Amino acid sequence: MEGCQHNTLDVEYYGPNPLMAGWYLGALRAAESMASAVGDDPFAQRCRELADRGSAWVDGHLFNGAYYEQIIEPAEPGEQIADGLRSDMGASDPTDPDYQVGSGCLVDQLAGQFVAHVCGLEHLLDPEHVRTTLASIYRYNHRDELYGHFNHMRSFALSDESALLMCTWPRGGRPDVPVPYANEVMTGFEYTAAIHMLYEGLTELGLRSIADIRARYDGERRNPFNEAECGHHYARAMASWAAVLALSGFRYSGVSGEMAFAARPGNHFWSTGYAWGRCAVSRDRSGFTARLDVLHGDLRLTHLRLGERVAAIPGEEADVLTAGDSVTVAVAE
Repeated sequence: MEGCQHNTLDVEYYGPNPLMAGWYLGALRAAESMASAVGDDPFAQRCRELADRGSAWVDGHLFNGAYYEQIIEPAEPGEQIADGLRSDMGASDPTDPDYQVGSGCLVDQLAGQFVAHVCGLEHLLDPEHVRTTLASIYRYNHRDELYGHFNHMRSFALSDESALLMCTWPRGGRPDVPVPYANEVMTGFEYTAAIHMLYEGLTELGLRSIADIRARYDGERRNPFNEAECGHHYARAMASWAAVLALSGFRYSGVSGEMAFAARPGNHFWSTGYAWGRCAVSRDRSGFTARLDVLHGDLRLTHLRLGERVAAIPGEEADVLTAGDSVTVAVAE
């Protein structure tokens, strides 16, 4: 992604940056997957090639050794920006744009990778760079308390509360007029980083960040059912539910009929949109056993995956489980 890029902070970024690049790379991977599912192999290959080249470029040009940053590329004088690409809150002068990130460490810079994990897609960027970036977000954006923290905008966290700030500049280079909301705290963005940490194995950091949020919305300090951001009951906070997916490892493919969970003991809720139920995973010396119960709806199930281990469901591949049905499979250690 390059040029003028409108984003969820109500402004436009000018030049390559990890946030918009991640969304684009994720869209390419998703398009590749969908094209493959319907047999459009040439388009799938085109998306794969673009994603591979884009991924290599982002890792090679935007990763600074600790996290990904923006290369600010102002518009050329007289350059035409298509109608609809700019809002009335962004930079008034695209040739010298305000509200940029530059060398900053943005809390949701890997939002596209977070959603890619939720959707069962692969890594969009170098996995080691991704994990390093998440650790850096916690290192540079986390505050144990907010006494003395300057925030010129809205206060969704304060005093003795812990949180992840929206953007910091640990290496300097903060623009004179930086990206809006940089000093704020908003739970939807925190959940994006925290749950991504769970997906990447940084479990302690992810759970600590989630606990910080819930401590602020504990029913005494604030409404536990209303994690306000721009407004009350703001939808972005519903990203919190992805923690269930990250910790349980749950995924389901309506194309292949495969359902997946993490390879560790637990009792999991699952839902496909057409059915829901539970899956109990246990472990003994020989391996894992999973019992899946359908409590409502119809479920096409061909394979059950536990981590890297896959077991075929007994019976015809096209068999559909209905409410009240159960199936038990075992996979070797």
